[in-house]
Amino acid sequence: MFIAAVLVSAVLAALLLLSGVGKLRRDPRQMQTMERVRFPADKLWLLAVAEIVGAIGLVVGLFWWPIGVAAAIGVIAYFVGAVASHLRVVTGASSPPPSCCSSVWRRSSCAWSPSERNSP
Repeated sequence: MFIAAVLVSAVLAALLLLSGVGKLRRDPRQMQTMERVRFPADKLWLLAVAEIVGAIGLVVGLFWWPIGVAAAIGVIAYFVGAVASHLRVVTGASSPPPSCCSSVWRRSSCAWSPSERNSP
């Protein structure tokens, strides 16, 4: 199982690093995407830093698990924001649909329910 974690972490870290460097270099294809989702070009460095720090955290997390957990949470939050930005452009809405939010809330609250945690 550890080998799978190493492989997945390494591939994801490499992709995050390449994407972050592309944002810092203002790659034309990435700039087109950022314009399409209406992300301000002067704040692009923030996304690049988030991706690069996420990549470093995933690799360091293989050796010290708390950093890996924090990095995974950060990378997940980053991609949730990216999906929301793309959906906002596609649907023309300013926020995710309420049914999506309520569904996520219900599932997360059920996962952390104390009564279900203690059941076999």
